[in-house]
Amino acid sequence: MMKEIIGLQQQTDIIQARKIGREMAKTLGFGSADQTRLATAISEITRNAIQYGRGGHCAISGYSDRNERKISISVEDRGPGIPDIDKAMEDGYTTGHGLGAGLPGARRLMHEFHIESGSGGTKVVMGMKQKNF
Repeated sequence: MMKEIIGLQQQTDIIQARKIGREMAKTLGFGSADQTRLATAISEITRNAIQYGRGGHCAISGYSDRNERKISISVEDRGPGIPDIDKAMEDGYTTGHGLGAGLPGARRLMHEFHIESGSGGTKVVMGMKQKNF
């Protein structure tokens, strides 16, 4: 099992998380399209953590066995939380000046996606997996 943790405080941390996620996916044998999907989802969620969540951290872990390979991303922030997660998951909904595509877009890109939020922050866990042949 591989694992990396990236602190999220500034824009360069988003780039670092993307790079680590892409490299780990490549090492595990994910194709270039999946690497791009993963990097895009990581960008969206880590950007939200910095922009709206007062920073936090991103943990990326991956494993492969004879049956499958999987990469998991957990992003936690220290923000005020998302008041209405269902609303935030709708395309076009934004509390900032963005397009409102971040959360729902990341969910579409990944095989697994879970979000929980409260007054102490938000946690997004997402994953991508493939069967080994």
